[in-house]
Amino acid sequence: MINVVIADNQAIFRAGVAKLLAVEEDLRIVGQPPAPEQILNALEKLRPAVVILSTGFLSFLPAVQEIAQRRQIAVLVICDNSEDASDFMRMGVQGVIYRSASGSMVVEAVRRLAHGQSFLQSPNSAEVEVNEDLVGARVRKRLSDRELRIIAAIVQGYKNREIAAQLFTSEQVVKNALRNIFDKIGVSDRLELALFVVHHRILAQATASVALDPPASRVAVAAAGSGNQRGSISLPSTSIN
Repeated sequence: MINVVIADNQAIFRAGVAKLLAVEEDLRIVGQPPAPEQILNALEKLRPAVVILSTGFLSFLPAVQEIAQRRQIAVLVICDNSEDASDFMRMGVQGVIYRSASGSMVVEAVRRLAHGQSFLQSPNSAEVEVNEDLVGARVRKRLSDRELRIIAAIVQGYKNREIAAQLFTSEQVVKNALRNIFDKIGVSDRLELALFVVHHRILAQATASVALDPPASRVAVAAAGSGNQRGSISLPSTSIN
């Protein structure tokens, strides 16, 4: 059995990767830490064979690598499509894949690393995978830029009032827009929407490129000394609220 820890600052992405790996008989998710301190603690206590680490935690990579080397844990970095995967290999990690990688590629990368091999996804293969996402492409064409911005906010864990503030509109307008988005995509709630995005690379890439300002409430929390919890995001509820 290959034990895996998933460390990503986007709760929905963690949930999506966990769902992909959980159906594999030889893979087991033993932890999904959302913050740096929890990542280090999980590596020490849970001793996984592979840790999947997003570049959102890049500043903590040396600490992760120190524990990983002692515990014989392979590090698989997930980078954004705008980044160069080979740069992270030069930092000494065992594998790198893009955030838009297919589910089968994620599984293959984890298995290779668990067996002492390395894995590097080429930029060209990422482009091919995006081009082959026909369902994602059709859905993307049906979405307006405003709707894509709302979806990006949902994926990143924003609540309706926070999304309304981003768009300078009301919560009711956001609720109405979400109903339209659900109908266009064919999902019934926020979690299904977010998981749909995770599983369709064109949408994952499109939403990842949307820049969102941190809500005033989160800035206030960070200023009060809770900056280390910035990456901790709750999974969206299954309602439209």
